[in-house]
Amino acid sequence: MTNERVFSGIQPTGDLHLGNYLGAIVNWVRMQETHDCIFCIVDLHAITMSHDPQLLAKQTRELAAALIASGLDPDRCILFHQSAVPMHAQLAWILQCVARVGWLDRMTQFKEKKGKDKEGASVGLYTYPVLQAADILGYRATHVPVGEDQKQHLELARDIAIRFNQNFGGGDGEFFPVPEPMIQGPATRVMSLRDGTAKMSKSDPSDMSRIAMTDDADTIMRKFKKAKTDPEPLPESEEGLEGRPEAANLVNIYAALAGTDRAAVLREFGGQGFGSFKPALGELAAEKLAPNSERYRDLKADKKTLDRILRDGAAKADAIAAPILEDAKRAVGFLKG
Repeated sequence: MTNERVFSGIQPTGDLHLGNYLGAIVNWVRMQETHDCIFCIVDLHAITMSHDPQLLAKQTRELAAALIASGLDPDRCILFHQSAVPMHAQLAWILQCVARVGWLDRMTQFKEKKGKDKEGASVGLYTYPVLQAADILGYRATHVPVGEDQKQHLELARDIAIRFNQNFGGGDGEFFPVPEPMIQGPATRVMSLRDGTAKMSKSDPSDMSRIAMTDDADTIMRKFKKAKTDPEPLPESEEGLEGRPEAANLVNIYAALAGTDRAAVLREFGGQGFGSFKPALGELAAEKLAPNSERYRDLKADKKTLDRILRDGAAKADAIAAPILEDAKRAVGFLKG
């Protein structure tokens, strides 16, 4: 293990899909062997939009089951749900008083999620990047695995850490480490199977746009065979993928599942049509995902075990976070006790 502490979170909204798995979870599984890792199911973030309370609780357990089935080991990392640790909400308020409105106004994800109804959006949706900063800084995490779409939020966390350190850090000015991004792997941003320019998403109305982690082998094969492509064969070099987003997406997915790179995939399949490449991709995906799906179904049915794992994880997380929160309270001038 290194001295680096990694924090990352994922929302309990809908089933995990291949984009989550290749874009985040595969790296999480690797990192738990080399880093001090804290992984959080961010149920506080989940209520920034309209939600069903009973469904949220169910999805929190199901996500825990899916993460464990995908390779996270609660004995090698800390896995918990966010609302079980008081630090997140309390530190978020302190950090809201450090952050600036102008910083939040620049957050592009709020503009995307609010749609045309800014007046109807929740305050939580506007300020959740500050909660995200509290998630990271409250464990003094040094590194955060992020996709391209979250880099802006990590920059905000870095700005908040720097401002807090300047205002309240004392002589050395280093109350919070300034977290660094970790962007890894050939498929950090997996795109829709129906539109190579749009990210694979749980919210896409078309089930054919994504590979769910619960899909069986036949469903996986059918979805890849029907994935949108262009009429040209696969190129023999990476340069040939320029301007071909659907082709690039499928090659990226194959490379990530096979543990190789795009150049190697194109050496094997370059010049071939999608009629042969898609079935090969479907077979590879089914082979890699089937064991996870089977274990997920077993875990999902064991509510007692899932609750115990999350409870134990929250206790471990709180043991780290509570002293840091108390230090932050003293730093800003709150009376102890």
